[in-house]
Amino acid sequence: MTKLSCEEIWEKCLSVIQDNVSYQNFKMWFKPIVPVAIKGNVLTIQVPSKFFYEWLERHYITLLKKTIRKELGKEGKLEYHIIIDNSTGSKPYVTKIPSNNTKPLQNNPVTMPINLKETSIRNPFIIPGLQKINIDPQLNPSYTLDSFVEGECNRLARSAAYAVAQKPGGTSFNPLLIYGKGGLGKTHLANASGIEIKKQFPEKTVLYVSADKFQTQFVDAIMRNNKNDFVHFYQSIDVLIIDDVQFFCGKEKTQDVFFHIFNHLHQNGKQLILTSDKAPVDMVDMEQRLLSRFKWGLSADLQAPDLETRLAILKKKIHNDGIEIPYEVIEYIAYSITTNVRELEGALISLLAQSSLNKKEITIDLAKNMLDKFVKNTVREVSIDYIQKVVCDYFDIPIDIMKSKTRKREIVQCRQLAMFFSKQMTKSSLAMIGKHCGNKDHATVLHACKTVNNLADTDKQFKGYISDIEKKLSLA
Repeated sequence: MTKLSCEEIWEKCLSVIQDNVSYQNFKMWFKPIVPVAIKGNVLTIQVPSKFFYEWLERHYITLLKKTIRKELGKEGKLEYHIIIDNSTGSKPYVTKIPSNNTKPLQNNPVTMPINLKETSIRNPFIIPGLQKINIDPQLNPSYTLDSFVEGECNRLARSAAYAVAQKPGGTSFNPLLIYGKGGLGKTHLANASGIEIKKQFPEKTVLYVSADKFQTQFVDAIMRNNKNDFVHFYQSIDVLIIDDVQFFCGKEKTQDVFFHIFNHLHQNGKQLILTSDKAPVDMVDMEQRLLSRFKWGLSADLQAPDLETRLAILKKKIHNDGIEIPYEVIEYIAYSITTNVRELEGALISLLAQSSLNKKEITIDLAKNMLDKFVKNTVREVSIDYIQKVVCDYFDIPIDIMKSKTRKREIVQCRQLAMFFSKQMTKSSLAMIGKHCGNKDHATVLHACKTVNNLADTDKQFKGYISDIEKKLSLA
């Protein structure tokens, strides 16, 4: 049998990968990869930078594992060659790093190749006689309380997670249910609480598991006639974290077994932390007895981050990654992406990738070009904050002055235009627009809109202001 070259093997891998990722992601993250060598069951690939390597390991490790196994068998391994830029002016050199199925490389590369194996929760019905001390908590080490940026949008949930971590099972926040739309930090906060508990109380058994994984294990236990082992295992946990509990909806048997596990843990002073994309009152096809237990403790919601929180998130991420980016670029991203933290960080990562791959300096123009493409794949609504920035920049008036109570003519006109465009270009209520513009009431906003319409008909210069600002906002 003819032995395939590394290029042929990688080509086969690419054909599988291409079917599992979007064209844009395939082009950005897999096309630049160059196969270097194949030795036994180890395929070596070359990537353009350390950032590129870390992104692959963080986001595509599962896909890479499955693909490599498919082409090289169960013992298939992957190794990276990373091109390192040399600031001295000499030619770049290459460092060799094995694929790692835990967390991205920080400073010291792993020295031994790591087999690409799935990590799974070690249940007693899979490993007989398993002692509690051996249970892997399955927590993401990068999701800590320190790395979670606090703001008005998440203060209650973050404070509750911290309180639970200081006294698991001993507060009235049991269960702690953190809910909100996707990408707002529910998983981060649940993991962070678990990590803090493990740090404060190393003897406690902490376990994080998704609701989907829980259900899959339960079905496997039924098939193997090991339901009792499954129940006993989960009843032995001191701190149980269930992510995306809304996936239990409509699954009666799973709800039933979780109900009994929940009762046992709660009655024995064990801590439960749950996350959901909706409040208990909005959960459909969830048993009433389970919903009532979700309401026993605290239900804390996460809101979309406000401008100040978005800026703080971007600054913290940039600082942690040791990257320098002009403040105007950070500000532009924060004004442009308003929906959730995941998209905000995704926009920043896309910008860094564009800069790294194309060897371009990070500028406001690069950010605008990147965001034009990025927002095509995300639903984007111009925010009140961004409208205020454009209007204030146009008149060269600080935003805090525009929001003040001053009655100077130029300030009042600036404020009225901000209100007018906010009503025209957002779905916000008059009351919400007024709140953003210096805590004005809805009648003031309505008056401002009428004034702007009247001046547009009678004042040629003012009409020019409206036209100029409209053009700037249409380019946003």
